[in-house]
Amino acid sequence: MLVDQYQRKISYLRLSVTDRCDFRCQYCMSEDIEFMPKQQMLTIEEMTRLSQIFINLGITKIRLTGGEPLVRRGIDDLIVSLGKNKKLKELTLTTNGSQLDKKYSILKKSGIKRINVSLDSLNAKNFKAITRGGDLNQVLSNLELIKNNIQVKLNVVLMKNINDHEINDLLNYAIERHFNITFIEQMPLGEIGFDRYSSFIDSDQTKELIESNFSLIKIPLSTGGPANYWKIKNTNTTVGLISPHTHNFCEACNRIRVSADGHLHLCLGQENKINLIDPLRAAQSDHEVEKLILEALLTKPKSHDFDLQSKTQIIRFMSHTGG
Repeated sequence: MLVDQYQRKISYLRLSVTDRCDFRCQYCMSEDIEFMPKQQMLTIEEMTRLSQIFINLGITKIRLTGGEPLVRRGIDDLIVSLGKNKKLKELTLTTNGSQLDKKYSILKKSGIKRINVSLDSLNAKNFKAITRGGDLNQVLSNLELIKNNIQVKLNVVLMKNINDHEINDLLNYAIERHFNITFIEQMPLGEIGFDRYSSFIDSDQTKELIESNFSLIKIPLSTGGPANYWKIKNTNTTVGLISPHTHNFCEACNRIRVSADGHLHLCLGQENKINLIDPLRAAQSDHEVEKLILEALLTKPKSHDFDLQSKTQIIRFMSHTGG
């Protein structure tokens, strides 16, 4: 079992399989982002090996992220391999939904039962503006395709004067399809050429907007993650609020992240990281890599230091570590 210096049990790995994405969401990356050279990225074989090392150390849940994980060449092989691993309790992923029609069969075959889908607007024009080119109809069509076999949770970044007027539409869309939905405060990751401060809506404001039209019932749902949860009365839909700024969620942190370039990130909101790709390529043994991971875990910080009003603290883009 992995335990950090604050006695938090680490059971959850978020593995970014690529920093590339077919969208360019305003709050995530700059429009002219330069992606890392492919030779600097972990190969699928290296990701498979590294995942097994983490599983041997006690990781029981892996989420594939990006960028957009489903655009990564060879991703099918990784999904199939992890799906067969009996020690892994859950394999899931976060996606923008654009590629689900192409990957639906492999997701079902590999036993993926639930996924997170980023969906910030139900208006085609607004969706295209937020994503800088995304096709809303394609995403919605893909959600209709999978909804009866894979549980969907929508992730929404609510932004003032951009998509906050759509909150009721997004909630009704989720309710009608028995989807869950989570609203996430913007995080200051990367210089993106977008004014996060003036568009920022905190979770308390979001909850007030929801409660102006829906009745919420607090539920003691614990996923080991950062969200607080409510059930929308008389529905099957759960609403989550993730509040890195207004309600620090670090006390119960159970996760670590590996970026596509093979670095272990101990905290989303700090720069603590160690290089794992070089030891892998230097033919170090699994035991030697395990030792590096265990030593690194002792440096996992107690909390992040997000401050939306100050200069961006974290240089890397959200797409680098997958949020």
